[in-house]
Amino acid sequence: MASDRETLISFGFAPDRVDWALKATAGRGLQPAMDFILENESKPVPDLNETSEQSNPAGGSGGPGEEDDEEAAALREALGLSVAAPAESGESSSAGGAVQSIKCSQCGKIFRDMALANFHAEKSGHDQFEESTDEIKPLTEDEKKQRLAELKERMAKKRAVKAEEDAKDAKANEALRRKAGKDAGAAREELKIKELEKEALRKRQEKLDDAKAKAAIKAQIEADKRERAEKAAREKALREGREYIPSNAAGPSSPSVASPTTAEKSGTKGSDYKDTRLQIRLSSGGPPLTTTLPSTSKLEEVAEFVASQSLAYNVDNITFAMQFPRRTFSRTDFSKSLKDLGLTPSAVLLAS
Repeated sequence: MASDRETLISFGFAPDRVDWALKATAGRGLQPAMDFILENESKPVPDLNETSEQSNPAGGSGGPGEEDDEEAAALREALGLSVAAPAESGESSSAGGAVQSIKCSQCGKIFRDMALANFHAEKSGHDQFEESTDEIKPLTEDEKKQRLAELKERMAKKRAVKAEEDAKDAKANEALRRKAGKDAGAAREELKIKELEKEALRKRQEKLDDAKAKAAIKAQIEADKRERAEKAAREKALREGREYIPSNAAGPSSPSVASPTTAEKSGTKGSDYKDTRLQIRLSSGGPPLTTTLPSTSKLEEVAEFVASQSLAYNVDNITFAMQFPRRTFSRTDFSKSLKDLGLTPSAVLLAS
């Protein structure tokens, strides 16, 4: 029987390309080698010494390779490349004439040689064969071409089916990939929404905190205003020699400051007050200083108080003045008491 190499060369393929295909397919048969040649017909033939052999063991009966072997056998039969196997001695002839073929007794098929009969036995499981004098006429060139075209068409259909299956697999894989990407995108979107919710909650909390802080500041400002008003009313009452009644202690119908008649009824003169309340405004800037000293205290003690509260002043060079009535105190006045200087019960001094 003609070898696979001879069969492929008879198809018109170049010998080096045939050798490459047989080596690449590890001699698995005619059909794999022919498929390899058709798939790589546009590629150059590499150096066969450097080509690594692909070792794929031949499949058993019932696998996909059986169809390839069947087509290979059909190709050989179509091209008339099979030769009759040598018959055993004593069996080369029968009473009816020379043996021309092998016949399957079970299905009636006639085969050109023993190799094709053995292949049929492996495929079908038939085991009863007999010699036949029926001659299988060789195919004409047109029949060979037709048979070859049919086989190539079958091969093309097989490749198309395989390509369709590969396309389905690729489509399924792409669907899985897209689904995985969609799930990942949904997870990212959900995480983004949660982050936005956290950010919105944080901003709302910041606004609430800001509102509380503003309310606290506003309340503090109002308290400071009330305190300053209380201080001013108290000092005014002291300067006018009136009794000061705090606004929170007065009744609904009581005035916040005692009337002049009340002060007159008290009968207390400014010089008779035991304590003197002073408000000292600093020429260096800043809030005024407030203190209460005994009326017998000297002006020098006021200078010491200012020097202890502000580093910009010291006892030796500080001076005091009044705007109403306008008056400037000399250094000799520092040894006099607040009562003698007429600063009781209260006064506003300018320190410089």
